[in-house]
Amino acid sequence: MYPIRTMCRVLGVAAAGYYVWRRRSPSPRAVADRALLRRIRTIHAVSQGTYGVPRIHAELEAEGVSVGRKRIARLMRSAGLAGISRRRRPRTTMREPSARPAPDLVQRRFAAAGPDRLWVADISYVPTLAGFLYLAVVLDAFSRRIIGWAMASHLRTELVLDALEMAIAQRKPDNVIHHSDQGSQYTSLAFGARCREAGVRPSMGSVGDAYDNAMCESFFATLECELLERRRFRSQTEARIAIFSFIEAWYNPRRRHSGLGYLSPIAYEEAHARPSISAVAADDRASNRCCQNFRTDAAVKDAPAARRSAVFDP
Repeated sequence: MYPIRTMCRVLGVAAAGYYVWRRRSPSPRAVADRALLRRIRTIHAVSQGTYGVPRIHAELEAEGVSVGRKRIARLMRSAGLAGISRRRRPRTTMREPSARPAPDLVQRRFAAAGPDRLWVADISYVPTLAGFLYLAVVLDAFSRRIIGWAMASHLRTELVLDALEMAIAQRKPDNVIHHSDQGSQYTSLAFGARCREAGVRPSMGSVGDAYDNAMCESFFATLECELLERRRFRSQTEARIAIFSFIEAWYNPRRRHSGLGYLSPIAYEEAHARPSISAVAADDRASNRCCQNFRTDAAVKDAPAARRSAVFDP
């Protein structure tokens, strides 16, 4: 709209300096920022727009990219990228007054020293245009991995039994604690009988307190925040496919968890199992060395004196 020289004079800038600035190539920092932002956009898109600064930072670190969180935050802010936050969800627990609940063996201590020591379970609902779909899950407290899940259009005991059966088939537990709320499905005779058959110890929190099952509530909050609030399902079949993909293709194998040092649940279990494998390999190597030493000692003992001196002669 205005001549360059006029604007430069008004702003107190030399026209020659302006033309030099226009011809100047981007600085190395600007070029690096542009490349980094492209990678940030890719990670953000792969996470379905759910990752914020901490998880993107962890993803870049896993790729060997050393960069500060503040720089990532600045680039995401300039590009209009952001993670998503959680909202409260309504309660769905229905308690049977005449049922006798199991004792609380957890007491809000959700730390487990290894896999299949403590499982937590709960039920949530998924709204669709064809009515509610109900999801029951069993989660390993050690790795936050969903090891059993089931979906149905009802809230009968079969729903939680199917989730429990999947967990038992996958993990084959030995004296694991199964912690849940006091919903009628978990206090039913059928569920208690199946737990006894499988060697599973039922545990239940108090009534009306989400903190007594906080770890499972946290997973459902993540599911709602990262999937359910961002999509509208026309049918229950569409919801089933989306939830299956979220659990088995994203949450378990790939989603980085802040409580696991920003590893995914499966990666955390593999990292925990790796030292034991190394220890077995070390034991095998030590055993092989012992065998070799034994064979050498035996050969030296049976050899003539001349050969014996040759063996020890450097």
